[in-house]
Amino acid sequence: MAEEPTGGGARGGEAALLHEARWWRPIDRDKLLCYLCPRLCEVGRGQAGFCFIRQNRQGRLYSLGYGRSTGFAVDPIEKKPLNHFLPGTNVLSFGTAGCNLGCKFCQNWNISKARFAERSSEPATPEKVVELAQAAGSEGIAYTYNEPVIWAEYAIDVARAARAVGLKNVMVTAGYVTPEARPQVFEYMDAANVDLKAFTEGFYRGFTLSHLQPVLDTLAWLHETDVWTEITTLLIPGLNDGAEEIARECDWIVEHMGPNVPVHFTAFHPDFKMLDRPRTPAPTLQMAREIAHQRGIRFCYLGNVHDSEAQATVCPSCHEVLIRRDWHAVQYYALVGNRCPRCNEVIPGVFHAGPHRGEERRTYGGRYRVRLI
Repeated sequence: MAEEPTGGGARGGEAALLHEARWWRPIDRDKLLCYLCPRLCEVGRGQAGFCFIRQNRQGRLYSLGYGRSTGFAVDPIEKKPLNHFLPGTNVLSFGTAGCNLGCKFCQNWNISKARFAERSSEPATPEKVVELAQAAGSEGIAYTYNEPVIWAEYAIDVARAARAVGLKNVMVTAGYVTPEARPQVFEYMDAANVDLKAFTEGFYRGFTLSHLQPVLDTLAWLHETDVWTEITTLLIPGLNDGAEEIARECDWIVEHMGPNVPVHFTAFHPDFKMLDRPRTPAPTLQMAREIAHQRGIRFCYLGNVHDSEAQATVCPSCHEVLIRRDWHAVQYYALVGNRCPRCNEVIPGVFHAGPHRGEERRTYGGRYRVRLI
């Protein structure tokens, strides 16, 4: 995952909750099959799966991540990044430990590659997380920092409690989840940003120890749901930043999800096991954005760099600047509900209807969805 917490570290202590996992079945006397993600780990007694936190204890699978957070922070929604989901609002962000991918370039490896024995953790029931979000004045809760799929049982219970009090739920994920688990994992999610690591199987296999197709399947599935979805690709020099690959990625998005899905190309910095690559040059990011627009992507943003032009939301019809951002801060907001004030073009996304929020309304037009709340 490319995102990092900005504050609110966790304090030590073992969680009081030992929570039985979902999505598993016995396959012989000593092993359990975990089918939450496409790894399909066969977990022996006393062992954990690839993610570190789903463990076989006396013939039953438990989620060691339940009720245990490695830290909380209040973040702008733009940091997820989500630019078309309640712009300018804040969310309470948190994660646990472990990951079901093996990204050599992980920008958050001290959390995602950690076992709970190596990280302090702060016990927090779903109700406590919701209370923290309300106390912080957050619009919702973001499940992030490490891969939320691997602690889906906890995320689902928090999200259910959050929705009950009117908070929104946002998942930042690599999308590596099985078709069997997807409906439950995303049942209470209102938005998701999916890390599309690259657009070749060779990259996924060699640099993430996973596969591309399950992620594409998740993206296509999400597009058929009510979960507002945006996509992020971290461009790594010499590995996934070629013009032809970027064009194929954009073509796939337009074909399978439509032209209105916001796409974020973000800059790499050397980290974890990939210290031999340089930072992503600005011209590479600008090239990716130009290709995206040429291939029909209507909303393309650049991240991990200071580029106010490439972080602005612009009307694709009349080119009026609708939202101007400085890094993750919204400095100017001109949308009237979900429309451009100049030409009345409908902008896809989830937006506040105005200073007095009405009931949630959903309209569908073409291949995109718009939601006012």
